[in-house]
Amino acid sequence: MADYHYTSQQAAAITGLSQRQLQYWRKTHLLTPTHATSGGHARYSFTDLIALKAAKRLIDAAIPVQRIRKCIQSLSGFLPTIERPLHELSLVVTGDVVLILHGQTAFDALTGQSWILPVAELARAAELIKGKEEVPEQGELFREDFTEERIA
Repeated sequence: MADYHYTSQQAAAITGLSQRQLQYWRKTHLLTPTHATSGGHARYSFTDLIALKAAKRLIDAAIPVQRIRKCIQSLSGFLPTIERPLHELSLVVTGDVVLILHGQTAFDALTGQSWILPVAELARAAELIKGKEEVPEQGELFREDFTEERIA
């Protein structure tokens, strides 16, 4: 399956998209196939099919194509090593927010704002100071340079 390339007709049948929609996305560079025949006919890889299905789900979730395009452009700005975001990242759509899961972080696709609150780290810090006589100032627990060594 890794070396197989699907025609537009096959890609449409697999993803539930129309051939017209695939053609439009190619033309507008929203999602382009990674391969083409010598005659210029589109050929989709399996990872292309994943990206197509992801984009279709976003559209089915009432996310406008222009917003999807902005998200993809934004991702390439703050994740420069990601060449094909819909292939490499996980997306979560909640209402009008598109969250991106990358490694152990989640962030807004347009702004890059982080949506992760490190609760486990907070719990470790709370456990470390539990039972100690001297309680740190409130602001000290949430400082960026807070480490376990400072508590011990």
